[in-house]
Order: sequence, then C-alpha cells, then structure tokens
Amino acid sequence: MGSWADRAIEQLRAGLTTQIRPRGNSMKGKVESGALVTLEPASHLEVGDVVLVRVKGNVYLHLIKAVDHDRYLIGNNLRGINGWVGRTAIYGKATEIEDSNDI
Repeated sequence: MGSWADRAIEQLRAGLTTQIRPRGNSMKGKVESGALVTLEPASHLEVGDVVLVRVKGNVYLHLIKAVDHDRYLIGNNLRGINGWVGRTAIYGKATEIEDSNDI
C-alpha cells in the first residue's frame, strides 16, 4: 500500500502540476487541514517555500526553514524541525493554497 502522496510524487516527477488535500495541523496558519494545495515541480527553492518532501523516510508538506548550498532544512509551521535534505528529496513546491472553507 502506498503513501498518500504517491500519485502527486509520480506526477511531479513527470513534470506535471498536481493537487493534494493534506490532513493534519502541523502547518496550521499556512496550510489548513483539508485545504486544496496545488504543487508544481520546483526549479527555484528558498526559505519559506511550502514543499512536498521526503525526510527520513516520511513524506510531508512542510516548510523550507533554511538553505545551506544544496541542503534544505525542513520543518513545520509550529516550530518543529524534521531535518536536512538534499534537493532530490523535494518533489514539488506549493504554488496555490485554497482554504478548505472556500469550497
């Protein structure tokens, strides 16, 4: 059985735009649980970007907290830190976030 993000990762790797509806509260204030998030393959990444990323085997929709050359520090919006990853662990970047209450 695959991860909730498998389809999105597959589409992003193919160079396509995709959408997900993440659940949870770790990104509260930036991405509310159930919000529709549009993801695109990322060519440029910077601090503050919301990204679909794999850290230590887990897939998250979290923030880039810091950049050190070709490494990115990933964390949530509640001051939690997941760890450093390389560029290949980042599948895509959020380009639009629609509040779940807007539906």
